[in-house]
Amino acid sequence: MRTALSLRGRLFLLFAALFATVVVLGLASVWSLSHANAVATDLRKRWLPSVRLLGDLNNFTSDYRTAEADSLLAANAGELAASQRDIRSLDQAVARAQREYETIRHGEEEAALYREFAATWARYKTIADDVTALSAAGRGAEAASVYRGSSRTTYNTASDLLDRLTEANVALAARASERSAAAYEQARWVMGLALALTGVVLAVVIAQVQRRISVPMLELGRAMHQLAANDTGIAVGHTARSDEIGEMARAVVVFRANAIELMQSRHGLAQQATMLEEKLAHEQAVTRMQRNFVSVITHEFRTPLTQIDAQAQRLANLKDRLQPQDIVDRAGRIRAAVTRIVRMIDQLVDTTRLMDGDASLFFHPEPMDLIPVLRDVCRVQREISPGARITEAYQTQPLRISGDAKLLFQAFGNLVSNAIKYSPNAAAVTVSAGPIGGRVAVSVGDSGIGIPEKDRAHVFSRYYRGSNVSGFVGTGIGLFLVAMVVRLHQGEVEVESREGEGSRFTVTLPGESGPDSQPAITGRASPEQP
Repeated sequence: MRTALSLRGRLFLLFAALFATVVVLGLASVWSLSHANAVATDLRKRWLPSVRLLGDLNNFTSDYRTAEADSLLAANAGELAASQRDIRSLDQAVARAQREYETIRHGEEEAALYREFAATWARYKTIADDVTALSAAGRGAEAASVYRGSSRTTYNTASDLLDRLTEANVALAARASERSAAAYEQARWVMGLALALTGVVLAVVIAQVQRRISVPMLELGRAMHQLAANDTGIAVGHTARSDEIGEMARAVVVFRANAIELMQSRHGLAQQATMLEEKLAHEQAVTRMQRNFVSVITHEFRTPLTQIDAQAQRLANLKDRLQPQDIVDRAGRIRAAVTRIVRMIDQLVDTTRLMDGDASLFFHPEPMDLIPVLRDVCRVQREISPGARITEAYQTQPLRISGDAKLLFQAFGNLVSNAIKYSPNAAAVTVSAGPIGGRVAVSVGDSGIGIPEKDRAHVFSRYYRGSNVSGFVGTGIGLFLVAMVVRLHQGEVEVESREGEGSRFTVTLPGESGPDSQPAITGRASPEQP
């Protein structure tokens, strides 16, 4: 009779403990990362804008003092009017910077310094207005006296307060940066500890599985092998166990009585073993393909992530010297890299769906113009490969077809991406399109490495890569996907190539009102480069 704690129960408890450990440690890691992110967010949203705005205030107030002096030194009414316009413009700039600074949360010490500065600056502006008014009234001597006296004293006081406020914000920003680094280091330690503890728990689980399951099963397996060799004098252990292993051991005892019958079925078992070996070899081949695919995807993601990291480090290192337009430019580069990653993820998901499921389920044709799709493909490829030289030549516009814009974008994107990748030294890539009878033809040509003659018949096969592309990253599924998309659209795709001189892929699709045609995929060699 089986006990309550069967082999299944033991396995459940072991893996439940492992799962609980992973969950707890994962939550701890997430909390640690969230804390580090919160500190970094405070630095980005509070201290960096504060320091920037204080720098702007320093510049604007200094220019304001200069404009006041210009009004005092104005030789005529035109120069006086110009200086007054400068004063009004700078007054608006100072007010705008003050409003932005006031929207940021600050501590009591900074707030008190800022309030004192704002009050002193308001007094200074009143005095500066008096200087300007006296200058406009032709009372230059009085204006100069006020400028060198109370105006200068009040301005110096405001400037000193602003300098103290700037120094306080810079010091606090530095401390916030140190807290961010400490939070990041803490997150690293927490995650490292989580990995270590997970490894310990996993080792315990593996040891228990080996002691309670693996070793007994191996012993029973050896007993089965001896029985297969017609050795019926073997001793079978573990028969006293009340779990599944015990049941297996008692079954082996029964098998021992049927050794002769097992020998008669040896031939059938051998055939089954051969089939299993072939299946295992197939699975191993698929695993190697998948490993190569993951390696390529990792390589493709590394470039935009490196760009993002470089731009972020540059922003952090030059935070006190960058102008707003520089920040906008670098943020745009970061967003472009992120867009590239998102696009690669979308393409990867779509490719997996098409290859692993029923492709027709993801095919949603509708009347459309093919020209915008081709232009969008070329635009995206120029963004991904800034050094690429892509020439577009469209005979007419629009080119009306019934198709799935998303799938066609991915298919033509693969063709143009391949043309760029296999064209060394930024060689020209040509994308052309036009009507042919009742159909639409799109050609993508390059002057790259070309396709060897022996490979042309297989270029549209899944996971197949040419013999001359060992120096280029790739998965062997791009042209397979192109062929699948063209087949869904009842179209044809042909390749003309000559090794060392380039290739041209031509996709022909039915026009919107054209008759359906049987799909065809061909690969032929051209005696000359098209």
